[in-house]
Amino acid sequence: MNAQTSQRVAWLVVLALLVVAPFVGIYPVFMMKALCFAIFACAFNLLLGFTGLLSFGHAAFLGSAAYATGWLVRSAGWSPELGILAGTAIAALLGLVVGLVAIRRQGIYFAMITLAMAQMVYFICLQAPFTGGEDGLQGVPRGKLFGVLPLHNDVVMYFFVLAVFVAVFLFVVRIVHSPYGQVLKAIRENEPRAVSLGYDVDRYKLLAFVLSTTLAGLAGALKTLALGFATLSDVHWSLSGEVVLMTLLGGMGTFAGPVIGAFTIVGLQNFLADRVGSWVTVIIGITFVVCVLAFRRGIVGELLEWQKRRNRHHRA
Repeated sequence: MNAQTSQRVAWLVVLALLVVAPFVGIYPVFMMKALCFAIFACAFNLLLGFTGLLSFGHAAFLGSAAYATGWLVRSAGWSPELGILAGTAIAALLGLVVGLVAIRRQGIYFAMITLAMAQMVYFICLQAPFTGGEDGLQGVPRGKLFGVLPLHNDVVMYFFVLAVFVAVFLFVVRIVHSPYGQVLKAIRENEPRAVSLGYDVDRYKLLAFVLSTTLAGLAGALKTLALGFATLSDVHWSLSGEVVLMTLLGGMGTFAGPVIGAFTIVGLQNFLADRVGSWVTVIIGITFVVCVLAFRRGIVGELLEWQKRRNRHHRA
């Protein structure tokens, strides 16, 4: 069995485990939350892992879509599918505006601009009358998808979130393996050389940024429906830090890494919250430091590197 076939088998096994998860005693709401953050991490990895752009304000796009979807579904009476589309579109538009301002800068300057823009979004969500202020938007109804599927049923909602996650994951894989994705990798590895080859680097990076913010918005819109609320924590800078942690922990620049990182962080938060209280942040921080020291490429990155070394050894 070659490497490509074994990878496909592994992904089919993972998909099968996700399908049976609600029927073997795993709480569907926890799984939905983890899948939403997995989408968020995949979106961020498209920007950091495959384009080399570090954003410190990605929570703004998840949170803006979360608030927009929550308000439209709860207060304006929109259907869930229209609410999700509208929230995602708002995140994409916000990403375009921020991208046009930030994309001409590099490194820490790009990161600081995204952080500053995100803080502006946080202030708006804190002060605007329709966001509920510090209380956030509570009691967002799930409704019926296309007027047929009852999303108030946790299992139905879970499979809807799972279907969206699979679609997003395949979309990211397709982007990375496309000619456009190869240019993004070239920009990540050596931007001056990409410029010398005639590529409009700023245009490629802007499109990558907007794609990433759009998928982040989709994650936020889904999370609001799945959990039934949108709060200031969805737009707080700490969430932007968490998605960086998820990506680095799982393996930056890999496909499975952000997913594993998201499930690890969300799992630790849920498992430890009732046991250690606010110490959960300290424990996650220590876990991150240990993983960075022991697994510099992340969990998946180290596994892939170990597999490459083993294959070279067998060929020799």
